[in-house]
Amino acid sequence: MVLLTMTPSIVAAVQRYEALAGAEQTQKLQLDGEPQLSDPAPGKPISHAQLIDISDFLKARAAQHDDDSEPAPSSLNDLLRGSKIYVPPPPPKPEPSNEYKELMARLRKEEEARAYERMLNPPPPTETFSQRFPASNADLFAPHPMDSFASKDEDDEVTYADINRQLALIINVLVSIIACSVAIWIAARYWSTPARLALSMTGSGVVAVAEVAIYLGYLRRIKEAKVEEKKKPEIKEIAETWVIEGSGEKKSVAIQKTGIASGEADTVRHRKGKQK
Repeated sequence: MVLLTMTPSIVAAVQRYEALAGAEQTQKLQLDGEPQLSDPAPGKPISHAQLIDISDFLKARAAQHDDDSEPAPSSLNDLLRGSKIYVPPPPPKPEPSNEYKELMARLRKEEEARAYERMLNPPPPTETFSQRFPASNADLFAPHPMDSFASKDEDDEVTYADINRQLALIINVLVSIIACSVAIWIAARYWSTPARLALSMTGSGVVAVAEVAIYLGYLRRIKEAKVEEKKKPEIKEIAETWVIEGSGEKKSVAIQKTGIASGEADTVRHRKGKQK
């Protein structure tokens, strides 16, 4: 069953139908759960079947009485113009029970009491790590934004440098292999094509192996140099010191460099700094 909304033309047709057909005939249209047509008004529901019956009745009545002084829209097309699908309103929200109302009132009162208690006696502030453990050195665990940013920048620079070096290495190896194969192909131009191809592939393979071997040796030498550098003892040297007393500042004599044997000069790392 399709329900439609009543328009002014449908309301006029229903009223005309009730006036001509009578109350009994109108009641027949409201059987089997059809909407009530006793008080028609724009926006109220009417079924499509009821609208067809009313249209048929009015058209038959108009054909029998051509001189009718109270014409009404009888065509189904005219009656459907402006009508829409009827959407029933949502059902009313059920009334909450007395138990629910009492529970909500009790919870509301308890929450108000807790809020008032918090206003009178606010909770103590949360202790920090340094407040809870005053003897600990909390600065060791504090973040250092500048140091972290500097380390990130250094890591980025190292990463970019490694990428550039690796790309340059790959390009150099490819250029060497291609140049070697082309040179062998041109040099063996009097040979047959299979022989030239085999010789070019062999030469390019030998060059590739040689390039990889040289690069691995280079990496090994760098690793050994880093290990040797870490094995050298590190000696720190204080260049200058200051002694601050009150408002005055006294500069002390610089500490002389500790003598090191000439044989150990190349195996010692020096680090200069200032002490305040």
